[in-house]
Amino acid sequence: MGIPIYGVDAFASEAFRGNPAAVCVVSGGTEARWMQSVAGEMNLSETAFVEPGIGGNWGLRWFTPGVEVDLCGHATLAAAHVLWQTGRVDGKEPIRFDTRSGRLECRWDGAGGVTMDFPERPAQAMAIPEGLPAALGSDVRWCGRSVDDLLVELPHAATVRGLNPDLAAIGRFPVRGVIVTAPSDGEGSDFVSRFFAPAVGVPEDPVTGSAHCTLAGYWAERLGKTRLVGRQVSRRGGMVGVCLKGGRVELTGSAVIVWRGEWVG
Repeated sequence: MGIPIYGVDAFASEAFRGNPAAVCVVSGGTEARWMQSVAGEMNLSETAFVEPGIGGNWGLRWFTPGVEVDLCGHATLAAAHVLWQTGRVDGKEPIRFDTRSGRLECRWDGAGGVTMDFPERPAQAMAIPEGLPAALGSDVRWCGRSVDDLLVELPHAATVRGLNPDLAAIGRFPVRGVIVTAPSDGEGSDFVSRFFAPAVGVPEDPVTGSAHCTLAGYWAERLGKTRLVGRQVSRRGGMVGVCLKGGRVELTGSAVIVWRGEWVG
């Protein structure tokens, strides 16, 4: 029998929107080299691997086509959605994942949404790195550094939408990726963003949960509220609800399974 694998569009309520992730359900003891090879074959921004853990928890690891990463929001949402939708976990029960970023809890809200409890990853202000405005092709209002990424505020939401950065230059900065953001110019969201991570094999991520662990605190301080909605304005696009809670960030979004199969290689 093959290993079950699912395709999920995360931070989306319909197929072909949001951020696609593959979710592979393994039995345990799986080698990282094999998982990395599967992620390369899937060639999505993230492939998640879940396995039964200790005390009813689940193990969870995330791989881009090139590397294993410490934290991923959309593939966590996808993994939780698969476990509930396939009956591996009762939909009324929270799911606790043990990961490289500690324990993450996901809750089903009963209306198709998933709320995830993630660590906050605040950005500390820094001087604008040499070459960053040229690499982005835009003026920079503010720049900071989180544990993983650069966070960059641009002049306008339209600037974020129209950005066509030099990805080779972006990939040379010593970070996982670059988050660009601006205040929203439309109803239904408080801020907009995009995320570029060519250094880890993801030229542009469609919707990035982990980036919102940085965006949450930045916009909470500037807008004076702790519950916000972010709109990631990539080509596929998606919405992420965020709620800042004392060093943690609750991320909320929906997901849909779009394909399923077996890994037989």
